[in-house]
Amino acid sequence: MKTSASQNEPGAVGQPLTLLSVVIPARDESGCIASTVKHLHLELNLHHVPHEIVVVDDHSTDTMWAALQEVAKEVPALRPVQNTGEGGFGRAIVFGLDQMRGDAAVIMMADESDDARDVVRYWQKLNEGYECVFGSRFIKGGGVIDYPRFKLLVNRLANRFLRFMFRTKLNDTTNAFKAYRKTVIDGCRPLIAPHFNLTVELPLKAIVRGYSWTTMPITWRNRRTGVAKLKIREMGSRYLFICLYVWLEKYFSRGDYKRK
Repeated sequence: MKTSASQNEPGAVGQPLTLLSVVIPARDESGCIASTVKHLHLELNLHHVPHEIVVVDDHSTDTMWAALQEVAKEVPALRPVQNTGEGGFGRAIVFGLDQMRGDAAVIMMADESDDARDVVRYWQKLNEGYECVFGSRFIKGGGVIDYPRFKLLVNRLANRFLRFMFRTKLNDTTNAFKAYRKTVIDGCRPLIAPHFNLTVELPLKAIVRGYSWTTMPITWRNRRTGVAKLKIREMGSRYLFICLYVWLEKYFSRGDYKRK
């Protein structure tokens, strides 16, 4: 049985939620997107979670858009959209967040590395009143399957650095798979990270700006089809830039961006 570790008390604005938007950025994922969407839709239906699935086609060069049109015939909750702006993982997520109709969002990967059952748990935790729920693969109850050793080492070093830099107990900041009330997303704008560094910008801004949050254990499985899009060598300076940007806000903005 998974348990959660509370970091802050649920927010005073914790009204019951009415619709969950699952935002999935995807580029060249035709080999797995149908399975991801169908399994997610089934799991959410089984637990009576009102939802929409917003898949953002981020300038794919394969047949993913056609695959999404076929899946949409079977899954009425699916809303495929095409990123009409400049490409990039972070830009695709922001485009999806701009399109969402729900009052809460979960950001999820297209390759089924994230567990659909954890999406249900996110919804339940948000409905306890928390404004953000951050999944961690590295607390009791969480886990990873087939994580490449080098990436695991880089991940743990990066997250240790972030814990020290921001004085937070969150130990899996770099993981994209997290949940937010829409009020948090709107309160963290503008979101400026165009690539995978959005995965640290959004949670760090939410923490720095004073939104209530909690952690819960999640599981992660390495993709079984396709090719990973994250290139560690390309992302180092971009992650550092975003971290410094939010760090400066934390210590030098004099609370100008704190939630009101």
